[in-house]
Amino acid sequence: MPKTQNCSFCQYQIPIGRGLMYVKRDGTILHFCSNKCRKAMLNQKKNPRKTRWTKVYGQE
Repeated sequence: MPKTQNCSFCQYQIPIGRGLMYVKRDGTILHFCSNKCRKAMLNQKKNPRKTRWTKVYGQE
């Protein structure tokens, strides 16, 4: 079984070879399944726990 990564925003699994990898200036590596997740986290600074379409919605 190939390895998978979890999206840094929505926590859904990303198969190897798919998605986006973003490296911040401090060396932190973020994996995103789509541009929607990347924009929500980096540009709009949304909280995944308050965003309905994420896997972690409603958890505290």
